[in-house]
Amino acid sequence: MKMNRRGFIKACGFMAGYAVLGVNLTKEAVASSMNFVGLRQKSVYDADAKIYKVRKSQDNPMIAKIYDHKDGFLHEGPCGHMSHHLLHTHYVDRSARLAALKAKGFKFNL
Repeated sequence: MKMNRRGFIKACGFMAGYAVLGVNLTKEAVASSMNFVGLRQKSVYDADAKIYKVRKSQDNPMIAKIYDHKDGFLHEGPCGHMSHHLLHTHYVDRSARLAALKAKGFKFNL
C-alpha cells in the first residue's frame, strides 16, 4: 500500500485522536467536521445562486449570440469547423526531442 505524506499525517492524527479521546469523542469530532464541510458547500452553492444569474453556459445569452445561425461568429453551430478550430486543443508529441536532449546529457528537474 502506497501512502503520501498528507495521508500519513492524517492517519497519524486520527490514531492519536482515537488514542487520547476515545471512540465516542473521535466519532463526534469526525461527524462535526463533516457537518462543517456540508454547511460550507451549501453556503457556496447558495452564494453562487444569488450572485450569478446564468449558471449554465448553454443558457448564457452571449454564447447564444456567438452561435446564432444568422449573424453569429460561429454560425455553423457548436460542432462546426470554425468552433472546432478555435476552441479545441491539439496534442503535439515532443517525447522524441526530449529523449534526444537527454541523450546529449541535458538534465531536467521534472
